[in-house]
Amino acid sequence: MTTVIVDLSYQNLYLVPRDLPPSTEALDISHNRIKRLTYDDFSAVPALRFLNASWNVLEEISSDAFRATSQLEYLDLSHNKLQNLLGQHYLLLTPKLQFLDLTFNCFSAMTLGDVFRNLKYLQNLGLSAEAVKSKDFISIANIQLQTVFLQLQNLTMYENGSLRHVRSEKVGIVVTNRATDRALIADALSTFNQVELAGISCSQNYLVEYLRLKPIIKATHLHLTNIEVSWDQATDVINLGIKSSIDHISVYMVTITGQITKREITSRPHLQSFIIKRAAVTNFFFFQGFLYNFFINMKVESFTMAETPIVHMNCPQALSNIKMMDLSNDALSESVFSDKGMECKNLKALETLILRGNRLENLKELSHRVQYMTSLQHLDVSFNSLMYKEEFGDCQWPLDIVHLNLSSNSLDRSVFNCLPISTETLDLQNNQIDSLPDFLLRLNALTMLDLSSNRLQDIPHCRFFKNLEVLLLSDNSLYTPTMSIVGSCPRLKAVDVSKNPFMCTCALRGFVGLQEHYPIKLLHWPHFYRCSYPDSWRDTLLKDFHLPDVSCNAGILAAAILCPAVVIAIITLALCKQLDVPWYLGMIWQWTRAKQRARNQENLEGLQFHAFVSYSQHDADWVKNKLLPNLEEDRTLRVCQHERNFVPGKTIVENIVRCVETSYRCIFVLSSHFVRSEWCHYELYFAQHQRLSRGSDSVILILLEPLPQYLIPSKFNQLKAMMARRTYLEWPQDSNKHKLFWAHLRAALQAPLPPPPNHSLNPY
Repeated sequence: MTTVIVDLSYQNLYLVPRDLPPSTEALDISHNRIKRLTYDDFSAVPALRFLNASWNVLEEISSDAFRATSQLEYLDLSHNKLQNLLGQHYLLLTPKLQFLDLTFNCFSAMTLGDVFRNLKYLQNLGLSAEAVKSKDFISIANIQLQTVFLQLQNLTMYENGSLRHVRSEKVGIVVTNRATDRALIADALSTFNQVELAGISCSQNYLVEYLRLKPIIKATHLHLTNIEVSWDQATDVINLGIKSSIDHISVYMVTITGQITKREITSRPHLQSFIIKRAAVTNFFFFQGFLYNFFINMKVESFTMAETPIVHMNCPQALSNIKMMDLSNDALSESVFSDKGMECKNLKALETLILRGNRLENLKELSHRVQYMTSLQHLDVSFNSLMYKEEFGDCQWPLDIVHLNLSSNSLDRSVFNCLPISTETLDLQNNQIDSLPDFLLRLNALTMLDLSSNRLQDIPHCRFFKNLEVLLLSDNSLYTPTMSIVGSCPRLKAVDVSKNPFMCTCALRGFVGLQEHYPIKLLHWPHFYRCSYPDSWRDTLLKDFHLPDVSCNAGILAAAILCPAVVIAIITLALCKQLDVPWYLGMIWQWTRAKQRARNQENLEGLQFHAFVSYSQHDADWVKNKLLPNLEEDRTLRVCQHERNFVPGKTIVENIVRCVETSYRCIFVLSSHFVRSEWCHYELYFAQHQRLSRGSDSVILILLEPLPQYLIPSKFNQLKAMMARRTYLEWPQDSNKHKLFWAHLRAALQAPLPPPPNHSLNPY
C-alpha cells in the first residue's frame, strides 16, 4: 500500500495550507515561517501519521491541534521557539506517538509535564534545555524508550542522578565541555546500556577523567561522535574503556590533535568490537607505524577503521583474535599487511575481511597478502581498480574462502584463472568481462555467480562450475541469448537476464520460451525484459513478442530458393579461385590506387603523418598493443597518436585540429565506448570537415566490436551516415585473418609524404 506524502518544505509558508488531500499520511512543512498550529490546520487529514514541522518559528501549539489526527506516530518540532515543556498539552491527543523531537527550542528547564505520561508507545524522544534537575523526568519513568537524545550544548546546571528516572536502551548526549559534564557523563554511563557522547573537546575531557576512577559502569556500548581529542586522550579512552565493562566502542568523525607517539594497547582480551570512521589528524609529520600498531594489536573480535585516509595497515605483532576486519573506503594498496616483503601470518583467526573502496590494483598480489589467513571465508574487495593478467603469475588464496566480492573493478575474462576454488558465491558485476575463457579453474563449489553489468554477448556455459544454481547477467550486451546453458548447467534454478538490449528476431524465440519448457526461473520477468531492436518491436515486453512460424521457417520454399543460389555461389567461388580472380582484382585495385595517389601527389604538401588515430581510452590497450606495432613495424608509416603527438600548452581542440590537418588519413576505432566519448565526437567532426575541404576521402573506419545503429547516439548522425554508405574494416576474431587485415590497412595508408620537418613531434 502506497503512503500519500505531501512535501511543503521551503515554501515560505506562514500558515498550514487548508487544501491538503484528505488521504495525506505524511506531511513535511519544515523550513517555513509558521508561528502557530491549530485544530483547523489538520482537521482535514485524519490519516496523518507523520508530521515534520521543524525549522519554523513555532511559539504556540493549541491543545486541540491534533484532535483529528489520533493516528499520529511521528512528530518533529525541533528548531522552533517553544518555551515551556510543562505546557505541551497537545500531547494528550497523540497517544500513539512513537517519535517526538523537541530539541533546539527555547526551554530553560527540562521539567516534563504530566502530559508525557500519556505517551505509552513512545520509542524515541529528543529534548534540550539549559537546566536539568533530579525530578525532571519523573513523568516518563514508566515508559520504556528505545533512544533518548539530549541536546545539552547550552547546559548551565545539572543535578546528580537526574537521569535515573529515564528508562531507555540508549542515550545520546551533546556535551558542553564544561564542569556540568562530570555528573552528566557519570549518570549516563551508570544508567544506560548504550551511551553516545557528541562534541567532546580536547580542552576539557571529562570522559577520560571519569574512566580513570574505574567506576562501576552499566554501559556496554560507548559511541563517540564529532570529537576532537589529543592522541594521548584518544588512546587513554580506548585503553580505559577496554579495562571497564564496555564491550563495544565506536568513534565517528574524530580529529586527533598533537604529536602521535608510540602508545601500547592494553592486552586484556575483553572488547568485542571497535569501530572508527572518518578519522583525521592535524599533525602529518609522524611515524605512521605508531598509529597502525596501536589499532591492529587490539584484542578485539570485530575491528573497523573505515572512511579514513590511511595508506597502510601493519600485520599484528602476535597472533590476533580479530574475526572481522573492515578497512573500507580508505587509501590502501595491495601492500596492506606486508612488511618489507614478508607476508602476514598473524591473522589466522580472521573470517571476514572488507577492503572495498580502496586503491587495490593487482589481484595476484592481493591473493598473496591473504594467503595465510587460513580462516578467511568472506572477502570483499569491490570498488577498487583490480586487474589480473595471466603473465602476472599464479594466485595463492587461502583454502576456505566461500564468499568473494570482486565487483566494480577492472577485471576481464582472465580473472577466472585467479580465483579460489572453494568459492561458493562470486560477485563479478560491473567489470570488463566479455566472455569466459575456453579453459579455466574448475569451481565445483560455486553456486551463485553474478556477472551483471559486464560486456557479455551470450549466456556463458557452466562446463567448469557444474553446481551453479543462480546466474545473474542483467545489463550486459545480450542481443539474442542462446539456450546452450540449459544442457551445461544441470543444477541451475534461477537466471537474471533483465535489462539487456534484446534483438527481437527469430533467433530469440527459443529464449522467450525458457520458462515454459525448462524448470529455470527468470528473475524480474517479465517487466524488465523488453525489445530494443527492430524499431517495430522497441519497448515491447518479450512475453508479448511473437512471430509466425512461416516468418522463421520457410521450409521447402526457402530450400527451393536457397539451394540453387548456394550451388551457383559455390561454382562461382570455385571458378574465381581456380582462375585466381581475387588476386587479379587485388592487383588492379592496388594499381588504380597507386595511380590515383600519383595524380594527387601535389596535394600532399604540408602533411606530416600517414594517419591520425582516434579512439576511446577504454580501447587504448588494443591501439597500443596491436594497431600501432603492426602499422609501424617497418617504419615506413608515420602515425599520429594523441599521447605522444599532442603539443603541450595547446588546448585539446587545437591539438585535434592540427593532427587532423597534417594527417593523410584519419583512422577511427569504433566501439560502444567510442560513441559515448565527447572528444571522439569532436575528432570525427573535424575529420569530416577536413574531408569536405580537402575534397578527398580521408576517413577509415575500423569496427572493433558489433555496433548496431540503435546504440549510436543521435549526435553521431555523421557516423551513422558514413557507416550506411561506405565500407569499413571489421576487426576479425579469427587470428588467421589478422595478416590480411593489416595488409589492407597498410595499403590504404600508403602515400609519398614529404619528409617530416625537424620540429615535428613524430618519434621518427
